[in-house]
Amino acid sequence: MDELRRTAFVSIGRACGFAGLAILCVMLGLTYDPLVAVRSGGILMTLATVVLLLKARMALTQDVRRTEMWIMLDDGKRPAADYAQWAGATVLRDAYLWFAQYAAGLSVLLWVAALIISLAKRLKR
Repeated sequence: MDELRRTAFVSIGRACGFAGLAILCVMLGLTYDPLVAVRSGGILMTLATVVLLLKARMALTQDVRRTEMWIMLDDGKRPAADYAQWAGATVLRDAYLWFAQYAAGLSVLLWVAALIISLAKRLKR
């Protein structure tokens, strides 16, 4: 079970890392207007959170043998067929929810930063 968990976190973590890099690139491209950059980051990070929550929901019904986690596992470390679906789905769901929790936290931070920047602009006028 520990090998399944480790592999699931590597697989989902890599995907989240690429999504985070894409969001960061969008924000860096919009640095000419910090408010727009932070709002865009907030929107995209909220979208990433929703996608992770949907994937966590779908993890319970999808065939585990068709996931990247399963492909990454060595043949000797794969669980028995009758146990594999339940264990794999449970581990994937937990990993998706773990990453969704942190994505939601980053989303909140970006939205708070957007609120602070917006208030600071209004106070300058």
